[in-house]
Amino acid sequence: MERSSIRQSSFAVLAALIWGTTFVAQSVGAEYVPTLAFNAARSIIAFVFLLILCLILRQVRRSRGKPATSTRSRKDLLTGGFCCGTALALASFFQQKGLETTSSGKAGFITALYIVLVPIFGIFLKKRVPKAVWFSVVLAVAGLYCLCVTESFTISSGDICVVLCAFVFTCQILLVDHFVTVVDGIELSCCQFFFVTLFSLAGSLTFEQPTLEGFGIAAGAILYAGFFSSGVAYTLQILAQKGSNPTVISLLLSLESVFATISSAIILGDRLSGKEYFGCALMLAAVVLAQLPEKKNA
Repeated sequence: MERSSIRQSSFAVLAALIWGTTFVAQSVGAEYVPTLAFNAARSIIAFVFLLILCLILRQVRRSRGKPATSTRSRKDLLTGGFCCGTALALASFFQQKGLETTSSGKAGFITALYIVLVPIFGIFLKKRVPKAVWFSVVLAVAGLYCLCVTESFTISSGDICVVLCAFVFTCQILLVDHFVTVVDGIELSCCQFFFVTLFSLAGSLTFEQPTLEGFGIAAGAILYAGFFSSGVAYTLQILAQKGSNPTVISLLLSLESVFATISSAIILGDRLSGKEYFGCALMLAAVVLAQLPEKKNA
């Protein structure tokens, strides 16, 4: 495996680790802060962090005699930020709304169904998916089910919201796959969170009535979700996708369910069942299989 491929895979796994530990923060936030207000607050934190990072990186590049940015045009950056930001704003809204009425286990399983949707959508975009990756997808879905679904799988309004989240997040992954080839990855992440903040804040001011008390109680959850999950992890996702197969990267990102299960066992003292251990094994097998180099015909 090439060094660049290893680096991108590492970025995706680290993003999955951060996202896996963020479900608890989101659940806490859902109890005290309305959906759009929570997303606006976390997105503002991410945008400010990424804006400062972009300015610092531009200065460092200039000091080394290099171009300040790899972005080809400001129009491409704004278009990419708008498209990716719109998709991410919708996905975040549906996921956070779903967590108000559905369990974290169900939400984790349903959200990660993007590992199936990405290659299916990719077919229509004429993206080739090797047979080994399709088999990895099947293994990963089975693993996610063993990890996350422990209760009777009934359809509620929260479940429907998270299903919509999975579809929109699939679009976001494919949009990133398109725009990251023509703009700087960190600048794209910063721009997308500008639009997520804009849409979420406008929606919250129009439809919600958040309280300072609620923000105070959920401050830790908002800071963690804003800085680590939004600012760091979504930027790692973009960097991981540059020049990579989006289906393979989505498989690595779906490890968030494994990390969510392990972190709850370590931090909260929850014990893993045999079924959950089996789910972890299936997920890890799926990721390893997807990373194996494809055999070329002689």
